[in-house]
Amino acid sequence: MRDSFLPFSKPSISEAAINEVTDSMRSGWLTTGPKLKKFEQMLAEYLHVPHALCMSSATAGLQLALMALDIQKGDEVITTPMTFAASLNVIEMVGATVKLVDVERDTYNIDVTKLEAAITKNTKAIMPVHFAGLPVDLDPIYALAKKYNLAVLEDAAHAIGAEYKGKKIGSFGDLQVFSFHPNKNMTTGEGGCLSTHSDKIAEQISLLRFHGMDREAWNRFGKDGSPHYKIIYPGFKYNMMDIQAAIGIHQLPFLDEFIEKRTALAKRYLEKLKDFEYLTLPKSPDYQHKHAWHLFAPTLNDKLAKISRDELMAKLKSMNIGCSVHYEATHLYPYYANKYGFKLGDFPNAEAIGKNVISLPLFPDMTISEQDDVLDALEQIFNTSITN
Repeated sequence: MRDSFLPFSKPSISEAAINEVTDSMRSGWLTTGPKLKKFEQMLAEYLHVPHALCMSSATAGLQLALMALDIQKGDEVITTPMTFAASLNVIEMVGATVKLVDVERDTYNIDVTKLEAAITKNTKAIMPVHFAGLPVDLDPIYALAKKYNLAVLEDAAHAIGAEYKGKKIGSFGDLQVFSFHPNKNMTTGEGGCLSTHSDKIAEQISLLRFHGMDREAWNRFGKDGSPHYKIIYPGFKYNMMDIQAAIGIHQLPFLDEFIEKRTALAKRYLEKLKDFEYLTLPKSPDYQHKHAWHLFAPTLNDKLAKISRDELMAKLKSMNIGCSVHYEATHLYPYYANKYGFKLGDFPNAEAIGKNVISLPLFPDMTISEQDDVLDALEQIFNTSITN
């Protein structure tokens, strides 16, 4: 057993990032300011998009995106039950109706073959989730969106740096929202980013994320700024601070390297566990893509293993191996079950995944020795040999 606890995720923070944060604190400019402006420019260049707008979280980005798309009471938004609750919560926040489509058992992504049947006259948007950094098959989704005049809001919280058919997620399509939470592929502590090609939507988001003011702090309190502003319409306090952007400035240049390291570790898991009958490994689709490998999340074959996922997690943690759950099927949470009458059996693939999925340790600075500790722990728990 390991002497120290191995977390399932750990951010890679450089000394340069720490120094950049220190510089912000010494400058006296802690909130939205010049570093955020620089970070947004870097993101726009990386994503090959004219507008990259940061905010306090990806959840905030999803909410503001729905508002900018004029999604409101009576409208339906289609998404997946295999996601973090925020994807559904933001639909509720704007007063719209959650419409769910089951996922593919192998990829955990929304089953695009079932999408059209879920579209009604009230449907206004589709919100696919790029689960674990694996791009959803977007061509059929955008084809349906064009056919039925729908917006597509991609929940790309897991997918910064991922690619679909040779193009970066965020570089094409309608709207994408990324997360910079500490367990994501790059971090700003907390925070998120929205990418869009639409000048109109970018302008709306800029206003909505900071009280509806026509000037943010950078425009008002700088040397050449004016303290006067107008409220265009009611907005929120969802701005990102310079302290956060200071971290991001030194995360983004290493993002592709982080993903390469994650990918190498994920491929090694896949190779080592390919004959391990107690776990079903995630699979990749046939279409061209670049997986960002935010998570390595197999599912437990609980009947064969004769223990539950939670029992497996407890055993791993007792051996100093961190793990997590991404995610339980959201339609079975009390709020959504009570409001919409969702029940067990409605979305069987999401339910099977949610009952048995387990996220194993995966992060850029994870060593081969640490990964071997995870594999050794699985061997000990199941009293079996893992392929060498």
